[in-house]
Amino acid sequence: MSQVPAPVFRVSSLPASMACALALGLPGPAMAEAAPAADSALTSLRTTPTTWRLTSETWDLPGSERMGMVGANLMFDVNDTVRVGMGSYGAVRGDRGGFITLGVAGELRQRLGASWRGHAGLFVGAGGGRNGVELAGGGLMLRSDLGLVYETAGHGNVGVGLSHVSFPSGRTRSTQPYVLYEYTFQSLLGPRGLVLPTHGEDGSAAAPSRAQEFSLVTRSYRIPSSVLRDNGQAQHGSMQLLGVEWLSYQGDRWFVKLESEGAMGGDSAGYMQILAGGGYRWPVGNSSAVKLHAAAGPAGGGGVDTGGGLLLDAGVAWQQQLSRRTALELGLGELRAPSGSFKAHSLALKLNHQFGLPAVGSGGTVTWPSLAGFDAAPLRVRVASQTYVDGSANWRSGDQGQKVSNLGVQLDYFVSPHWFLTGQGLAAYEGDAGAYMAGQLGVGAQWPLSRRWFMEGEALVGAAGGGGLATGNGLVGQVNASLGYRLSQSLSVMATAGHISALKGDMKAKVLGVSLGYEFTGLMGR
Repeated sequence: MSQVPAPVFRVSSLPASMACALALGLPGPAMAEAAPAADSALTSLRTTPTTWRLTSETWDLPGSERMGMVGANLMFDVNDTVRVGMGSYGAVRGDRGGFITLGVAGELRQRLGASWRGHAGLFVGAGGGRNGVELAGGGLMLRSDLGLVYETAGHGNVGVGLSHVSFPSGRTRSTQPYVLYEYTFQSLLGPRGLVLPTHGEDGSAAAPSRAQEFSLVTRSYRIPSSVLRDNGQAQHGSMQLLGVEWLSYQGDRWFVKLESEGAMGGDSAGYMQILAGGGYRWPVGNSSAVKLHAAAGPAGGGGVDTGGGLLLDAGVAWQQQLSRRTALELGLGELRAPSGSFKAHSLALKLNHQFGLPAVGSGGTVTWPSLAGFDAAPLRVRVASQTYVDGSANWRSGDQGQKVSNLGVQLDYFVSPHWFLTGQGLAAYEGDAGAYMAGQLGVGAQWPLSRRWFMEGEALVGAAGGGGLATGNGLVGQVNASLGYRLSQSLSVMATAGHISALKGDMKAKVLGVSLGYEFTGLMGR
């Protein structure tokens, strides 16, 4: 028995609809079953326009309460009219620090002039937080919007619009104006089974590469005794967090970064932070460097008093190279919530994986021979629903027999044909647990059963909390077994059964899930 064979691609171009697969695990119109191109047709790969978007708006809540929200979305062009992607919204003003949602998004665009575009969008997500069960209900969030964007020349785009937000099982219904800033760049992605050239076949130079770092982060906060919880009681003197960080260099030394972490120790289960910022790396000798950074973003939950939710962070780190692509980083920092009592000293340990991504311009294509300096990285993105059922006694507050359903996104990196590393983020959308979120990392294995059927196993560990689930200090472990079916060379569906438990809490539950996945190829500098 054998798995559906991956097509060997030596491609003249890729459709922009690859973006749809990356963001949502859906096949684009020309992606599902492409045939290998003839050798004589090897010319270039097409790039995909990709957009980082930030929005700011204020929601009207019941009781004349208002909550300032910031949104961050990563969007990919399917074509000149359609974009799809994923994103997050988090509280940064008001009294609901820790109210955070995660989800997927799509929009239709229409050009209105040389520099103007209009768009209509929809975001489907899940989440909640900060005593907001009555606001978010089960956690399902729907946000629709109409907007107008002005495209500047090389400095990003600015815009305004009107959005409507609702939580169908909660009490939140709000219509409000918003402002946005977005920055568009080009991504280079390949189909599953892409085979890259081993050398520059026409003698042309390799495409330039932009340095990146992906890090596994463990962090410890030392919290002053003057800091209080959001109920007025004393905050625990320490907190331990687990998360990930993505860092992209904009030159030799300056970088921008995005990190997400959740509490796994210190009596603050459910605390989460999503921070974006930048910094400077100063080399010291051939294998060491000093890094300075500053960042800000939404944070809260777990009883931590972040006020409206905005958290500011700054620090310094020593980075020591261990190998060509691996480094260890030790950092010290200071952070505080301007509108809350929370502040802390931070000690962080990071394991860095260093690589390069093709630095492509706005021309729309990259020549095939110039990709000889890159390696193919087999990747898969999954959009998943997982439901917790039949939990142990006292596994959650309220109705012990009520299920909790979660929406999430999972990203897998295949280090071999059968083994992969995986990370996932989930948030509750049903079951009166609208503040529950989980972020986990782990390893998995895949075994073919026939031409289309396959099995997988996963083991994960991470941070989870909120929504009344008894996760103790926040550290959880999960094991999954899945049965999958390939709909095409790249698209698959999977049914999952598993078990999740809090390592120091009462939460134990069976997991039933379904996911839609798309496999594609990333390009990494050697």
